This record gives sequence, C-alpha cells and structure tokens, in this order.
Amino acid sequence: MSGLEITSLSVRIGARRLVDAASLEARRGMITGVIGPNGAGKSTLLRAVAGVVPHTGTLRLDGVPLPRPGGRARARLIGYLPQDHGVHWPVSVRRMVELGRLPHLGPWRSLSGADTEIVEAALARTDSAGLADAAVPTLSGGERARAMLARVLATRTPVLLADEPAAALDPAHQVGVMTVLREEADTNQRVIVVVLHDLSLAARVCDRLVLMEAGRVIRAGAAETVLGATDLERVYGVAFSRGHVDAMPVVTPVIRPPSGGGGGGWIDRDAGGA
Repeated sequence: MSGLEITSLSVRIGARRLVDAASLEARRGMITGVIGPNGAGKSTLLRAVAGVVPHTGTLRLDGVPLPRPGGRARARLIGYLPQDHGVHWPVSVRRMVELGRLPHLGPWRSLSGADTEIVEAALARTDSAGLADAAVPTLSGGERARAMLARVLATRTPVLLADEPAAALDPAHQVGVMTVLREEADTNQRVIVVVLHDLSLAARVCDRLVLMEAGRVIRAGAAETVLGATDLERVYGVAFSRGHVDAMPVVTPVIRPPSGGGGGGWIDRDAGGA
C-alpha cells in the first residue's frame, strides 16, 4: 500500500492501556480523520506514530518499516502538530518555523537559501507572515496554532499528523487551515492524519475516517460510511442529526429538552439508542 500502515499498535502507560491493538491505513493523497469521544485514544495514537510515547506494533510507510523513534530519520518522515501548542521561551515565530527544517540539516549546518524559501512559504500559507517577528508566547491561541502548523509544513515530511488543527481558530482560519491540508494531500501526495471532534468538519474534509472507542478502532472506511453507521450514536452516547446544507454534509448532536429527571441530550450508551 502507498501510505502509512499501522498494525496492532498498543500503548500502555502504567496499568492503563490507552491504545489497544489498533490497526488502520492512511493513504497518500488522502486526509484520514480520527474521531471518537474524549478518552478514546485518538491523541495517544498520533503521539505513538510520531514517536513521542513508547508503543508496540508495526508501522510502515510505503511498505517500509519506520525508523526508530527519536532519531533524525523518523523526524524526516513524520511531521507532528500536537494539540497543546505550549511554547514557554521567547523564540520568534520565524525561528520556531525554522526548527521544522532541523531534521534535514547536517551537523552544524545553517539554513540554506532553499530552506529559507520553504520557511517563508509555510508562513505565508498559514497567514503567519505578519507574525514572523513576534515572540511565540505573546500570540493568541489561534495565532499560535497557525504558527505551529507552519512549522510542521516546513518539515516537508511525507506524513503529517495534526491533533485538532482547527480547534482554536475562527471560521475563516479554520477554512484556511483545512484548505492547506487538502492541498498537501492532493498536490504533494502527503499522508495527512488529523484528529477532529467536529464531525461536520470531518465529513467535509476527510476522505476516510477511523472511529475509536476505549483505545480500539471500532470502524474505518469512507467518511460518509463511518458517519452514517448506527454505532456512531452508541460510541458517542448521543443522538445525531445528519443532513446537508448547501450540498455540504452536516452531522450535529441532537439536543433534547429535559424530561422528568432529565439527561438532556445524553443517551444510554449501553442501550445503543438513538
């Protein structure tokens, strides 16, 4: 397969198994979304693929096993945008984005002209050029999210992992970020894997979806198939309304008025009801 293949990936921290024998495929030229309720193991799955947390299982890119975590070889293949954009030292946005080029540089080598062009292009594509000289800790949450995405784009890795890349953004920048990821998949044939909580956004931008629950992959396939599955309600514990607005798919939770002792919009997961 051309792309990222994850087989029986497990992550255990202490007595807790956060990801349990998860297997999935993320193909080149496609956006694969990972969805599921809080605590399903989505972020941990991405962290394991990025080599941030220890894991067991097999990871292959285009049929070749990924290099060991922590080395330059892995960093040249996997670009990772975490959910937490915390940066606590007063580095400039431009310098932060330049750090994305480090895995491609030899020891004691400075950025070349080509590297600088890549950095400037990443800043421009994320609408961060005007922030280039600002210190990262002074940025708003949305500005910081865009700057960190620029850093990941500057890696030019064949695989890009992004954990909630649009969560802190206003609608215009949400569209901009997801458009950039779409272009990276379509034009550069990158493997794009994103964790998303917004199911309508997932329906609009993802080619394939992976539904997780309690560390396991429950369902994987075309976005419309996964979002239309009857077990979506059971996994999330809430009823959903599905439809289209201006020919765009919309998947929203149903908010029910309280009745009796009232559970609001919540449904009994064990009942599997809608």
